[in-house]
Amino acid sequence: MDASCKHPVVAVVGPTATGKTALGVALARRFSGEVISCDSMQIYQGLDVGTAKVTPEETCGIPHHGVDILPPDKTFSVADFTAMAAALEQEITARGNLPILVGGTGLYVQSFLYGVRFAEEKSPAGLREQLAAELAEKGGAAMYEELRRADPEAAAAIHPNNQVRVLRALEHYRATGRRLSEQKADSLPQERPYRSLILGLDFPDRAALYRRIDLRVDKMLEAGLLAEAEYVWRSRERFRTAAQAIGYKEFFPYFEGTAPLEACTDKLKQASRNYAKRQLTWFRHMDGVVWLDAGAPDAAETAIHQVSEFLSKG
Repeated sequence: MDASCKHPVVAVVGPTATGKTALGVALARRFSGEVISCDSMQIYQGLDVGTAKVTPEETCGIPHHGVDILPPDKTFSVADFTAMAAALEQEITARGNLPILVGGTGLYVQSFLYGVRFAEEKSPAGLREQLAAELAEKGGAAMYEELRRADPEAAAAIHPNNQVRVLRALEHYRATGRRLSEQKADSLPQERPYRSLILGLDFPDRAALYRRIDLRVDKMLEAGLLAEAEYVWRSRERFRTAAQAIGYKEFFPYFEGTAPLEACTDKLKQASRNYAKRQLTWFRHMDGVVWLDAGAPDAAETAIHQVSEFLSKG
């Protein structure tokens, strides 16, 4: 495909608390854009504070797609995201607007921009129930170890506590006999479907990023995070994904009466810092990311200049 025929897509990525939402809005206002959220948790209705969901005021009237679209008891996979984002890209482009991906879920961003194809896959009857039973019997650590032996690459990309993704990867391996990494290699098209510019936000001073993360957690607590976390805790059997998400599970010991609030808050700050490190690792392995200093006074102006140059070459 001739590059000039490909639709242009801009992405704003980076670790948590770097200002991706604000920059996405600024770019959308400047270039007649619409935002496609690339956040695996902001899709859920009613989970606003803990996911740092964009508020109506923050959108400044810019359409934000992929936010508040599912109740928390529903599952949403990367295959679901790429299908949704592909349809949204077509609609946004047809309106003469610029699609702008914004978010920190690297798997979503990369799979969409690289054009990963997800085959419809049917597991043998009862396999999912069998895996759930094994999880209950053996525990999460044993299931993660099984995945690590079967598919080391998939295990390396999944946090050991993320039981939903661990079981999903094991389900794929047992159902097909193939590793997820093999499927990914086979699913990449020869040519990427979009002409893309990926802007990455980061703070050169790691301590500055960690201070912002700690401050964000404090502000979330002031905004009602604890009540939202209790809602997830009380519904944890139904809200499987949310119950394992950073921002909620750290407070479960508090609700169970086994840990003080201060210790749970410190645990959330540490978990958020660790997550930011994993996000940075992911995005730094993606090719073509243009990194910007998120703390620079002219960060938005630099990003606007980058997008102007990118669009002028189309």
